[in-house]
Amino acid sequence: MSPLSYLEFLVVFVVAPTLGLMALGGFPARRRTPRAGLPGRRRTAGVGLAIMIVAALVYTIPWDNYLIGQGVWWYGESVVALRLGLMPIGEYSFIIAQSCLAAAWLYRLEWPDRVRLAPDWTRSLTTAGLLALTVAGVGLLAWQRTYYLGAILAWGAPVIALQTAVGAHYLLGAPRFVATAVLVPSVYLWAIDHLAIGWGLWVISPAHTTGLTLLGLPIEEAIFFLLTDAMVVQGLVLFHWVVETRRYEWLVDRWRKVRVVPAWR
Repeated sequence: MSPLSYLEFLVVFVVAPTLGLMALGGFPARRRTPRAGLPGRRRTAGVGLAIMIVAALVYTIPWDNYLIGQGVWWYGESVVALRLGLMPIGEYSFIIAQSCLAAAWLYRLEWPDRVRLAPDWTRSLTTAGLLALTVAGVGLLAWQRTYYLGAILAWGAPVIALQTAVGAHYLLGAPRFVATAVLVPSVYLWAIDHLAIGWGLWVISPAHTTGLTLLGLPIEEAIFFLLTDAMVVQGLVLFHWVVETRRYEWLVDRWRKVRVVPAWR
């Protein structure tokens, strides 16, 4: 039996680290000088995170409920107190907390001052690859042992494809930054997911999984957290890129009209 309930586990292993990161500066400070591609203001960051949370809830809740109903995973005895639909209340909270954790780590990093855009063809290539992965995921739904893997790919790959269609050339222009922002929270979530499964907080159906593991964690779970962290991180990076670039262009246009050249040009 797990020593913690679902909500207790969430508070200890997700909420507490998120608050710790935020206390250490995991939120963008105000900048007097807007610069393209950087998170310039707390309000902008807050809006971006709110959009990511709402999108995550709207997109994930039906998917989670469906897979629980299909018996892809279930929860241990006495770890869930309340449910809304088939999902425990803690699961809704986990979706929010994971988004906040990924954002807190992202904003803790040093954002690149300038990003040299990758060739424009990278958008078409990466998007095509992700759409092919989506089709493969749909195909994997036909077999029980690959059902969970197929559900993850068919659900997650289209979102990443949309992001790359918008800004793969920007994301690939800062590969180390984006990779660090995605991989660190993913590895942490792999570790606590492994712990939760070992404690019996939730159980992944052997009948719906391939049996492949990554350091003892079902490969499906590893891919799930990698994709969901990528959705949040890349979504926020692209949000700031679009917002700050548009703000920058607006300011440049205003100053040109009064014949003032901004200092950072």
